[in-house]
Formats: sequence, structure tokens, C-alpha cells
Amino acid sequence: MANLTHYRQQVKDLLNAYTTLPNPDPNLITIPLFDEERDRYLVLTLGWSNGRRIHYCLLHLDIIDEQIWIQVNNTDQLIAEELAKQGVKATDIVLGLQPPEVRPFTAYGVPRAIPALAL
Repeated sequence: MANLTHYRQQVKDLLNAYTTLPNPDPNLITIPLFDEERDRYLVLTLGWSNGRRIHYCLLHLDIIDEQIWIQVNNTDQLIAEELAKQGVKATDIVLGLQPPEVRPFTAYGVPRAIPALAL
């Protein structure tokens, strides 16, 4: 349980940092969405640009069975490396955005549990 509390804070700190970065389009905002009850954490970019509605998921991380799953990373940063630098064990980071058969060959963890939604 201590890991879970720590990982929740690590994820929130990391994602909050992405919401403070300047947006080149003043009509767009970047917001964090945290659902601690279900352990789902997102950063969205929202607004209107050139007459088009923007609703874009920049980052999506879940915590499943005390592992941090990187589901979406639409940044140019290596989020897994950032988490590892913050002290998250590599085995507790799952690259959910990678196919399941590839995950054992990465420098990061494999799932302890695989809920259908996490695949």
C-alpha cells in the first residue's frame, strides 16, 4: 500500500508538470484529470484552433496492481525514464502502449495482472 500511495503522488507530480508547459496556441489549454478511485491519470489538451475542436490526450497513465502503466505518451519525452529517475522501480513500470509480446524485452516490467481494460 505504501508503494501505491507513493506512485499516485509520483504520477500526479509528473503529469502536473506537463500542464505548466507553455502552449503555442493561446486558444488551447492543457489540463490534468486524476481519478484516484480507479487509478486513472490523464493530461488533455482542449479548445478550438483554426475552427476545429481540439480534444487531445497528451498522456494517459494507469496504476494497476501497484504498477504504473503508460497507456499513451504523445510527447517527445521518455515518460518511463522520468518515472525511473523519480525512484519508481523499472519492474513497476509497464509499457502498456507496447504490444504484450514485446513488453518482456523492454527495460521495464511485465504485468502482474492483466485486466481486460489494460490490454
